[in-house]
Amino acid sequence: MSSSRTSLWGGRFAGGPAEALARLSVSVQFDWRLAPYDIAASRAHARVLAGAGLLDADELGQMLAALDDLEAACASGEFRPTVDDEDVHTALERGLLERLGTLGGKLRAGRSRNDQVATDLRLYLRDHARGVATDLVQLADSLVEQAERHIDTPAPGMTHLQHAQPVTFGHWLLAHVQPLLRDLERLRDWDARAAISPLGAGALAGSSLPLDPAGVAKELGFTAPAANSMDAVADRDFVAEFLFITSLVGVHLSRLGEEVVLWTSQQFGWVELDDGFATGSSIMPQKKNADIAELARGKAGRLIGGLVTVLTMLKGLPLTYDRDMQEDKEPAFDAVDTLELVLPALAGMISTMTVRVDRLVAAAPVGYTLATEVADWLVRKGVPFREAHEVTGRLVALCVARDCALDEVSDDDLALVSSYLDPSVRDVLSVRSALAARITPGSTGPGPVADQLASAVDKLDGWREWATEHVVPR
Repeated sequence: MSSSRTSLWGGRFAGGPAEALARLSVSVQFDWRLAPYDIAASRAHARVLAGAGLLDADELGQMLAALDDLEAACASGEFRPTVDDEDVHTALERGLLERLGTLGGKLRAGRSRNDQVATDLRLYLRDHARGVATDLVQLADSLVEQAERHIDTPAPGMTHLQHAQPVTFGHWLLAHVQPLLRDLERLRDWDARAAISPLGAGALAGSSLPLDPAGVAKELGFTAPAANSMDAVADRDFVAEFLFITSLVGVHLSRLGEEVVLWTSQQFGWVELDDGFATGSSIMPQKKNADIAELARGKAGRLIGGLVTVLTMLKGLPLTYDRDMQEDKEPAFDAVDTLELVLPALAGMISTMTVRVDRLVAAAPVGYTLATEVADWLVRKGVPFREAHEVTGRLVALCVARDCALDEVSDDDLALVSSYLDPSVRDVLSVRSALAARITPGSTGPGPVADQLASAVDKLDGWREWATEHVVPR
């Protein structure tokens, strides 16, 4: 290997790598963000080497001081990777050798890039999962705040994008909070499985040196060392699972984005976006576009693509480490970056939007959304639902033919449709009565919505605390 290039391998080789190989192999342009996590793991490893008698107290002190200095230099930008650095590990070893000379080379004992990168990536994702969780909580907060303003605002609930039954707009907004709460639960469940330390597995077989994987795991905030050294370096389940969660988050954001696009359209006109969270047209001066919602919808494909990339890369790989696995990091980093962009933008858009209550109220009964109230009224009269459904269907057909609302049918016409129908049915033919009748837990009545709102606020307070936990030593 070239004497001017820091390398973590090469004694076996008579010459350096071909330029085409070097260009293909290099990963430092994207894995440099692992530097603080690699340094944290290096501190823990240095202490383990000292405990094994492979570094004396003075050497350990020099090593830790050099790592602190290197970390500060990385953070300030004073130390950066060069074109000759293959990856983050190579660059940091170069930095350590520059500070310590040959002493810096002792840190490599008992570890490999295989267990290093598996450890670093776990640390990075566990750390940034908290950032994603913080942003999810912020978006959920914005939905909750809007829902609180619209606990009893009527709206036309839909199936098949057709008006179906009246709901409260607060209930509708909180329906978007529930998947975010599930996403937060998935992140915490994932974190428990990801909290296993690969460090100490070496290249694949562990080490003959008297190291302390359990001690390293504890220092780095893991719950335990890996149970099998081969699986420790080969496992990327934690990446694939993280990308599944972020993909599902993307799907949830896409569905919310699609609804905002509909709500802000001329055809709906239910919502007006704040000027700071909308864009215009370069040719049509009147346009006001929900670009944030559309970008949220579009970014879902990017997140799903990252998951497919990693699953495809892992499929059929033999144990243990294979260079294919270099492809695990860019999709993971991109998922974090994407959500860190999209989530705050969506939260701002939701929190500042203006809901057109008058239009929602007017739309709530349109499309015979109170028909189910008639069927339920008949059931309470003792009519089997199958027959009640038929009777109500005939009533709707009459209204369609006469272009009138359900409450505009005369008493005589009610009787003509069915002997079961009498003027008292008008008691259920209002949106307010339909909403007030929904009193079971989880339903759309103002009471259950208020209960749901209180529960969501309580859960989000708990997630706020979890999201601010630090899992990596500072």
